[in-house]
Amino acid sequence: MEHKRDHHHSHNHDQPASLKNLIFAMVINGGIVVFEMVFGLMIRSMALISDAVHNLSDIAAMIFSYWAEKVSRRPANAAKTYGYRKIEFIAAFVNSIVLSVVIAFIFLETLKRLVSPPEIPGRVMLWVAVVAFIGNGAATLLLQKISARNFNLRSAWLHSLQDALFSLGVIAGAVLITLFGWRLVDPLISLAICLFIAREIYKIVRQAVNSLLDAVPPGIDFTRVKDDLLAIPDVAEVNDLHIWQTGADQKLLSAHLLSKGESPDSEAIIRAAQETLFHRHGINHTTLQILPASAGEMEHCSHCN
Repeated sequence: MEHKRDHHHSHNHDQPASLKNLIFAMVINGGIVVFEMVFGLMIRSMALISDAVHNLSDIAAMIFSYWAEKVSRRPANAAKTYGYRKIEFIAAFVNSIVLSVVIAFIFLETLKRLVSPPEIPGRVMLWVAVVAFIGNGAATLLLQKISARNFNLRSAWLHSLQDALFSLGVIAGAVLITLFGWRLVDPLISLAICLFIAREIYKIVRQAVNSLLDAVPPGIDFTRVKDDLLAIPDVAEVNDLHIWQTGADQKLLSAHLLSKGESPDSEAIIRAAQETLFHRHGINHTTLQILPASAGEMEHCSHCN
């Protein structure tokens, strides 16, 4: 007997808010790009110009995230039976790679400035950085409110957080340049921020790749799940156990459960398994096949474990 059940907790009522927050964040970043570019060219500050270009790349990332959010809401069809939920992992991966390239470029430019720190009017740089920080901070807060919903939105939030941290670093550098003439502080702060963001990028890329490979979702212990299934009365063996996710809120499991008798109460076993999996492990979609005790080894099952 094979049975499916989907404890699906829809977040559709949240999605319009997430799209709205993304749009607001893009508009704010657009204003910052124009503001920093104009003043950067006026005072010939490569720091401000580079930050403006970086903000421009973040707008492109947010546009991609917006598109991914729209696509992920499309219903399942005969060709895509799980729907388009995994687009969030693809978007997170692509955004993280783009951010990695930007980080690498800024890191190299920062190393050059360690050797030869440029002369920059500290006061003008300070006020421009303060305005940019306020804008980036507002955009980051908007995205932070929705960042926990999926990997795609988390990667968009990470882009914005990087902007806010860089603006904060520019403010600190501008203050120290204005008061003490410590031009070396600016590249040192940039290096610290680059290392922090690189660590966050690694986490997102690793999780996105694992999800695309249908790895066991983080927070779920494969062995413990198997032990919990074996603890169900009348279950003798658990075979062909697979756990994966199609989205941050959609965790799935499939398994063959070998019963202890020849005429098992399949419905009772399935209900007990579903309740255990949902309440203990957050697995909300299960496909379980109940086999009698006399069942032999499954044929044509190259992926059985």
